[in-house]
Amino acid sequence: MTNLAAQPGVIPYVDNHDGPRRLLTVDMRPFPNMRLTYVPFASIDGRQYVVSWGSVVFEIPADRNVHVSVHLQTNYGAGSSATPFASIVLAPHHEPVRLATQLTSQGGSILPVG
Repeated sequence: MTNLAAQPGVIPYVDNHDGPRRLLTVDMRPFPNMRLTYVPFASIDGRQYVVSWGSVVFEIPADRNVHVSVHLQTNYGAGSSATPFASIVLAPHHEPVRLATQLTSQGGSILPVG
C-alpha cells in the first residue's frame, strides 16, 4: 500500500482504517459578493478541518463510503455563525476524486468534477 499522506500538501486520514486509500481534492470556492470574512471548514467522516480557499487534498478510504461536508464560519460582529453546510457521501472506489463547492449565503452544494 502506498503512503498517500506522505505526499506534500495531503491531509492524512487519521481515523482507524487499514484498507486501501485514495486522494480526494476539494476545490473550496468562495461565494460571489462575500461581504463578511468567512473561514472554510471541510469535514471527512465527521472530523473537521479548518482549510483555505482553493484546492485542498485529503487521503480517504477507497474501500468504503466516506462522508464529506463543508461549511463556512465567521466571527463577525457580536458572535459567531456558520452557513448551512453542503454534504456528499462518496461510494467506495479506488480512483482519485475531485469535488467542487458552490456556496451561497443561503446554503450550498458540493459536487463531483469531471
